[in-house]
Amino acid sequence: MLKKLDPYWLWAVLALPAVGFVYQALTSTNPRILHILVHPTGEFAARFLIVAMIATPICMLLKTWRGPRWLRKNRRYFGVAAFFYAAFHTVLYLIDRADIARILEQATHFDMLTGWIAFAIFIPLAVTSADYFVRKMGTGWKALQRWTYAAAVLTFLHWAALHGWREPLPAIVQFSPLILLSIWRIWHNYSRRRARAQAHA
Repeated sequence: MLKKLDPYWLWAVLALPAVGFVYQALTSTNPRILHILVHPTGEFAARFLIVAMIATPICMLLKTWRGPRWLRKNRRYFGVAAFFYAAFHTVLYLIDRADIARILEQATHFDMLTGWIAFAIFIPLAVTSADYFVRKMGTGWKALQRWTYAAAVLTFLHWAALHGWREPLPAIVQFSPLILLSIWRIWHNYSRRRARAQAHA
């Protein structure tokens, strides 16, 4: 049954946090509700980005499990969801600040600059996520998608640098699975190349 509903049920699940945020924004009597929602929307953007990026190394690590294979098959949905939550996060930030001069002044600060650059990278990645672009761009599509790593690093720095680096632990904890799995993947690929080189020596 779930297979017949693919990918609609997945989109519904990914949209649940956004539904909750919109409900809070529309019903809360707190005048600072939009400011309050800036942070969790950004956190969900980072979380979905992390999920999309750990799909391949988890699949490599747990080859016999079906879960990682499903995750890798559907990682583009998580990536697109990450973009939409990042866009939601950005819109809330702009509405909350409501001051172009202040926004432009803050955009030069390291914590905000990394966020803006990460979001700029997200845009072409999300636009080209459809199957049409995968076919049309060929090998160029994979080359473009590698910019996801740059977006992830910038997102981590953006999150960790907020509040003057006083509270980097949440970002470190959230990104630690991606960091550890990326290190393992690099080591794994290096070991395989080295073993092949020794076999042909």
